[in-house]
Amino acid sequence: MITDEQITDLVSKLHQLLREIRNRCSGKVSAARVLQDTCSYIRSLHREVGDLSERLSELLDNTDSTQASIIRSLLMQ
Repeated sequence: MITDEQITDLVSKLHQLLREIRNRCSGKVSAARVLQDTCSYIRSLHREVGDLSERLSELLDNTDSTQASIIRSLLMQ
């Protein structure tokens, strides 16, 4: 079971990770706000990964098979 102290510690760590919160806040931020911003940030990262995956697929489709094979092997490392 997670303690209140552990929850407070996790929220504090999330707060430190989110650049946007650090840049715009001068005082305390509620745990709910930190979690909302964390979810938003994760969603934006998810979209970015999807966009980059699409771009990579297009690149690999338009690259000769030798180069595509090299790129795939580098990505698998």
